[in-house]
Amino acid sequence: MDSSGHNRAGETTKVMENISTGGGVPAGEVGVAVRPARRRSLAAVLKSRGVLLVAGALLIGAVFWYLQFSTASICCGDYDAYYHFRWSQMLWQGIRTGHFPPSFDALPLTTLNPKDYVDHHLLFHVLQIPFTWFRDFQTGAKIGTWLFACLAVFSCYWLVIRSRLSYPLVWLVAIIGSAAPFLYRMNMGKAMSISIVLLVLGIHFLFERKYVWLLPLAFLFALTYDMVFLLCAAALFWLFVTVWQERTLNREVVRALVAVGLVLAGTALGFVINPYFPHNIQLLYEHLVIKVRAGDFTTSVGSEWYPYTTWEFLGNCGVALAAMAAGYIAFRNSAKEGQRRAFFLLLFSTLLMVVNARWRRFAEYFPPFAVLFAAFALEPLVRRARERFTAREPAESDGTTNEGAPTGETGATDDARTPAPARVERARAWEFVLVGTAFVLLAAPLVWYARVTSQDIAGMAAPDSYRGGMEWLGKNADKGELIFNTDWDDFPKLFFYNPDFAYVSGLDPTYLLDRDRRLFELHAKITIGKDLKDDEIANLGPLIRDNFCVGEGEHKRCARYTFSDHEHQDFYNNALDSGWFDEVYHDDDCSILRMRDQKGTPPPDNSPPDEQGDDSDEDDSQGN
Repeated sequence: MDSSGHNRAGETTKVMENISTGGGVPAGEVGVAVRPARRRSLAAVLKSRGVLLVAGALLIGAVFWYLQFSTASICCGDYDAYYHFRWSQMLWQGIRTGHFPPSFDALPLTTLNPKDYVDHHLLFHVLQIPFTWFRDFQTGAKIGTWLFACLAVFSCYWLVIRSRLSYPLVWLVAIIGSAAPFLYRMNMGKAMSISIVLLVLGIHFLFERKYVWLLPLAFLFALTYDMVFLLCAAALFWLFVTVWQERTLNREVVRALVAVGLVLAGTALGFVINPYFPHNIQLLYEHLVIKVRAGDFTTSVGSEWYPYTTWEFLGNCGVALAAMAAGYIAFRNSAKEGQRRAFFLLLFSTLLMVVNARWRRFAEYFPPFAVLFAAFALEPLVRRARERFTAREPAESDGTTNEGAPTGETGATDDARTPAPARVERARAWEFVLVGTAFVLLAAPLVWYARVTSQDIAGMAAPDSYRGGMEWLGKNADKGELIFNTDWDDFPKLFFYNPDFAYVSGLDPTYLLDRDRRLFELHAKITIGKDLKDDEIANLGPLIRDNFCVGEGEHKRCARYTFSDHEHQDFYNNALDSGWFDEVYHDDDCSILRMRDQKGTPPPDNSPPDEQGDDSDEDDSQGN
């Protein structure tokens, strides 16, 4: 190499020779030799997989701990997590006593009656069992939810590191701050977090062509959550990408086709080798039929099954949508072998984006996979830029260029192939500045979304809401009593405090609708209270008592108690005005009415002091 091409290695050698001979070493030469070495040593530490994984785990844990403990209640949005954790405890009790699965007697008038009940989160509930052993049940539930949320995000981050993508911590910040609904729903005590872990594992097996593992994974996924169909979609997309790139029926295509078969077989086994078969198939069908057309549904279901408005979608998922745009722009040459993973994620994340725009409940799936798509699509551009501006390695010593052409034929020189040391240092400094800027820009929405989400979580009902009313019922009502609850979405918390009672409606209004449309319509008419005729109000007691019953003969039980929040003022007034009810319990959260044996005189003033009701039957439930 000529005098203009001296590199740092030569300067370092000269310095070391001076030291070994005892000669003087110019301070400038020491700085040239030592500072890059220190920087390289620090860079090696920061690029260590172990360090990156630990740093990522700490960041994920801190963010989700902050969010989860923004409230003392089991988080969040609705009360469904209370049902999940109470049922997990009952499963454990059933295992200990040899009665597995235990009978579910809480919703006898619905399709979840004891005969037809299906636990379509079975394995998820089993995974929650250790957290039911805490002395404070709600604390155990919150820690379990926090851990599962951390595992979901960490699995996406692990895939980035496992794939050796550049700047994994930057992509981690983008994943965490990808969308406000993503942060919110990850903090719910539901099965979504575990399903993301299983989905990422499935994608990893597809990427690594470890197809045989897809069979047991799909089996476990089907026992955990109905979203196993996302794994089926992923396998089909992988087959499409493989066919697209291979353009012929070869061994790779056949293996990808086998992968689809393994996923479908594992899913089928999960539904068939199941303590709830064949009722689980029927329940799944009912869910699909009702929820796919939820926008046209005649009653309110959980708000997660309705679409976003355009501005809501743009505002809530800004980072995820920006990641999709960046990925679309960066993606090149779908037929290139090295682009197979990016092409797959383009298709998969696009599907998730479309369904998330249609149904809010996919807000936990679309954002992280949008960021993963951007990470894989941008990686070739990042690597080419780094190799062009910061590569230190000298040209190949065999006299050929990287393309294999002889040096003499291309006219290339060592100088053209290897940037000067000073240029490399400047390029790496710019790389640090650009990556740091990207980190800060992505951290800003993360902080904003985390703050907004924390405020939303903090605004949910207190952990002891409804406790007083359910304790009163536990002391004064018979075990197995059928309770006429005015809100289906209150059921999980009522069940949490006392699973020994039965309730008219819960978890989803479609369960009552599918079992008995007449009862469903009557329940809605009574609880809303606006369309009742005078004679129906006058006989409201018999109207409830004679229609909402379970059992036959001496085992027949009819509703004698009503449980209501304070948002059903018309029902409350109608019940007391009818002369058929006495208020036996009232607090800031709920009221309990007991039916009289005979019609009597209405109370002189049936309105609770300082109460204003909202008769709307709308809810903010996020589904179960």
